Amino acid sequence: MSRSWERKVRKNMSQVNKQRKKHGEGSIVLNGDKAVKIVGRNYIAPILLLLFIALYVILIQSQKDYQVDTMFYVTIACYVVLAGLFFLRRPYIQIGKDYVQTRRMMGDKRLSASSIKCISVQPGYVVIEPQKGGNWVFSRLINRYPTDEINEKLKDFAQANGISFQQK
Repeated sequence: MSRSWERKVRKNMSQVNKQRKKHGEGSIVLNGDKAVKIVGRNYIAPILLLLFIALYVILIQSQKDYQVDTMFYVTIACYVVLAGLFFLRRPYIQIGKDYVQTRRMMGDKRLSASSIKCISVQPGYVVIEPQKGGNWVFSRLINRYPTDEINEKLKDFAQANGISFQQK
């Protein structure tokens, strides 16, 4: 299909999906637009925030002349909520036909196949090297990604798009 035709199809599909959503029906996805979304779980950041809260409470309690007020409890509550948000906001990698997308601290980021220099895989780690910017690292240790599944999907993605794939 030509690109202009694909754009027309996408536009019409988005209109149809909006109508289907209003009627409570599921959306229709084209074969080319199907993407695989693999999610992990973030444990490290919530644990570090909870340890920071514990250290904060211990240091405040050790001061003799400090009066505990409502701001102390508000601060603790805010950090607990932030730790909960980090835990519930699961990291993911989405592998489409010609792109790879993931969630970073500042929002969702997408790399097209043409902007990926290399994909390298090690046991427990997957590294995507873009043409510009820092490497995208997906780790089993830090974010609990199923790296074996990511490895298989990225291998197919690299073969389909002509990207060098290194397995160490």
